[in-house]
Amino acid sequence: MNDRKTALVTGANKGIGFAIAQGLGAIGFTVAVGARDDVRRKEAVERLRAEGVDAFGVALDVTSDDSVTAAAETIERTAGRLDVLVNNAGISGRMDGGAQDPTTLDLDVVRTVLDTNVFGVVRVTNAMLPLLRRADAPRIVNMSSTMGSLTLQTGPILAAYAPSKTMLNGITTQYARQLADTKVIVNACCPGYVATDFTGFNAPRTPEQGAAIAIRLATLPDDGPRGGFFNDEGVVPW
Repeated sequence: MNDRKTALVTGANKGIGFAIAQGLGAIGFTVAVGARDDVRRKEAVERLRAEGVDAFGVALDVTSDDSVTAAAETIERTAGRLDVLVNNAGISGRMDGGAQDPTTLDLDVVRTVLDTNVFGVVRVTNAMLPLLRRADAPRIVNMSSTMGSLTLQTGPILAAYAPSKTMLNGITTQYARQLADTKVIVNACCPGYVATDFTGFNAPRTPEQGAAIAIRLATLPDDGPRGGFFNDEGVVPW
């Protein structure tokens, strides 16, 4: 087992996830690129390696117990431990035909969104925790959104996506409380309104700008905050 720290970023083949992988790689992490799509994952790993990042691909569908178990085995085999987990994989869910209007809400859309945005985070986190506990300074970062803030209530009305991020914030605090007496530090963050395929590339912030807060939380000192919700400007209200 080498001394390089290893980070797993889920949904790392594009957008903010890829930028987080780039940023962590640039500061010396070995990056495990977690992604469902075999071709995109391979291309992302090749792009990172071309930039001098030590990267390897991990087949990972966060909605599949078997896939997540196999991913943990891959990381154990390759790195022996995990120093950072960034739960970045997320979906907005269908929006057509009033699917996310609360008055006509399609509950199948809600289930689909929760399966990735919340249950997927739990699946991956719990599968990776034994590997994280082997690290000297393990960090978990959950990619949330201010759309999940009950105080701010930002963004369009998306009655599957926004509450999924509210629940993710709630789960984040539960992990932080449970792991309070361990070395594992867990936080959530909002990358801001970033130009990715998620936003139709119609947003003011670059993926690199969106990735910055995740990278900061992934590299917190041992006395850093736990169980918080942050963006570039500081604490985001619940």
